[in-house]
Order: sequence, then structure tokens, then C-alpha cells
Amino acid sequence: MSHFIQLHLLTAYPPANLNRDDLGRPKTAIMGGAKRLRVSSQSLKRTWRTSALFEEAVGQHRGMRTKQVGIQAAKRLQEKGVKEKDAQAWATEIAKIFGDVAKGELETSQLVHIGPEEQAAVDALVEKLADEYRAPEKEDLDLLRHKPSAVDIALFGRMLAASPAFNVEAACQVAHAITVHAAEVEDDYFTAVDDLNTGDEHRGAAHVGEAGFGAGLFYGYVCIDRQQLIENLDGDEALADRAIAALVEAAVKTSPKGKQNSFGSRAHASYVLAEQGSQQPRSLSVAFLRPVQGDNQAIEAISRLERQVNKFDEVYGPGAEQRFVVAAEVDYEKPRLEGPVVQGGLTSLFDFLTSDK
Repeated sequence: MSHFIQLHLLTAYPPANLNRDDLGRPKTAIMGGAKRLRVSSQSLKRTWRTSALFEEAVGQHRGMRTKQVGIQAAKRLQEKGVKEKDAQAWATEIAKIFGDVAKGELETSQLVHIGPEEQAAVDALVEKLADEYRAPEKEDLDLLRHKPSAVDIALFGRMLAASPAFNVEAACQVAHAITVHAAEVEDDYFTAVDDLNTGDEHRGAAHVGEAGFGAGLFYGYVCIDRQQLIENLDGDEALADRAIAALVEAAVKTSPKGKQNSFGSRAHASYVLAEQGSQQPRSLSVAFLRPVQGDNQAIEAISRLERQVNKFDEVYGPGAEQRFVVAAEVDYEKPRLEGPVVQGGLTSLFDFLTSDK
């Protein structure tokens, strides 16, 4: 069984504002002395785990990130006839199991990633407390914590400062995506017209604004520790394989939601290099330390990636036991990778990633 699965993706986006900074403009980074557009790993992970593709693939094995465990518990207690004061006091004790709660508040101080078993346990305890009209006891609260079977928690981990024993070590690392070439943030000057303005008094716009945007070819990197993922899922290899397939499809097909209504910048990856093996993982971002230039940046970027793989293999030994290429770039012909490599479509890639070869 391969220990690590690595994905290297090249995805081209037209003008877009996929992931905004504190000023509402596209995020950037300086690499190789040149400014690049950037999409944070947090944005990418949320895009993937909340996508319809991911939800359909993993079904109920999906968690929820929220601060409102206590708020929802108090609401349900009151709906079942518990007095407001008692409901809030009991719900506060429930919320404290998942995180710190400030005095007089029901929200946890941090977002908590809760598995479906934990939410079911909270719901069952709320029913019990309402039926017996009593405050929760320690034995009741101890039953709220489970090792979650939610694949998004197993993949991306969670940290609960209030109860470190229930932390989950992430089985997946995601790099910030960056453009392979130099890029600038540009400004879109736009106006909005009042439909009821006949122009008799003035022909000016009802609103004038500016919005930042950028376009480019992004390199993305994902590393999955398959053994850690199986361990996080209590040894359920079939569920781990479903999680891997769901993550890969979401990473290849879905786009961050930022300003999509304004830019319609949905995209699929033009090139995917998947690697399996027990070797120490490594990003291929160094291939783009010198910004890509030229008329066909996609082919040049692919060429650099494949040359970098071959160079790493030459210097450090084979970096993977098997490789698989999915190429949707029209000018791409065949992989120039040394060693075992297969080229095919997405369905064949799923089989490759979940095989025990």
C-alpha cells in the first residue's frame, strides 16, 4: 500500500477575484522576486469540502464547522419546554465540551469541527435533558466526544484546545496555489444604472465602484498521507478511498466561490500529475521560481514540472513508485517523465489512487 499520494495541478483562471485579502483585492505573494496571484489553502480546502461533488461522494460522513453548538442546543431545549434560563445554563455546559465559552455567552471562542456522531450525541442529550428536566451531569457530557468518522475532519484535522485528547492529526496538506508567472492585480471600474431613470433629468450612473481582479495559471499542490487517513477513520480503508476520490475530483473540478457571480471564473485543471509511493513528499513549486514567460505558458509550465520531477529523481532517487498524468491541455502530447507513468482520464486516475499496488 502506498503511503503518500501527491497531486500537482495546473489550473488556468480568467479574470477573477477568487480569494480576497483584507482590502477586498486578490491575494498575492512574492516568489522568485516577482509578484504572483495566490489562493490560500484555507480557501481551497473550504471550497473542496463544501462542494456538491464532495458531499455526494461521502454522504453523511461529513463534518460541520461552527461556533453555535451551544446556541442550537439552547434553542432546541426551549422548543421542548425548558425555561430560557435553564436552557442556556445546560447548553453552556454542552458547549464547553467543544471549546472555551466566555461568561454569559453560548458561542465557543473558536470554530469547532464537529463530526456527525458528535452532533447526534448532542441531539440525544438534549432530548434526554428535556424529558427528565435536569442539568447535564459529568457522565452525560463525557459521552459527547467521539472519534469522528467525518472524512473532512480526517483529511484536514482539527484542534480542540479545551480537550487535546480529541484533536485529529490532518492526513492532508494543501499548499497555497500561486501563479506560475508574474501577475498584477488590476482594477475593474464599473457602474450600475437605475432602470427607472428615463434620462430626462440626468444620464449619470446610480452607482460607481472599483473591484480588483487578476488572471493566471496557478500551480497547486496536495499531499495525502493515506496511512494517517485510514488511521483517522478507524481503519476503514473503503471510506478512506472514497475520501481520496472525492477530494481529488473536487480539487480538479471546483473553483473558489469568491466573486463568481461577477466573474464567472469556474475552471477545471488543465494538467494533473499524481504520484504514489512511500518516498518523502516534496512540492514542485521550485520549477516556477523563475516566472514562466512566452506565448504558450501552459505547455512551458507542464514542461518545467516534468523536467523538475526528472531532475529530483536524478539527484535524490525516484520520488514516487508510480505516476499518473491527466492532461486536458490541447497542445500536450505525452508525458516526458522518466520511470513508470500512465496517462488517462479522471476515472482511471481514481482507480490508480485507490489501488494497493
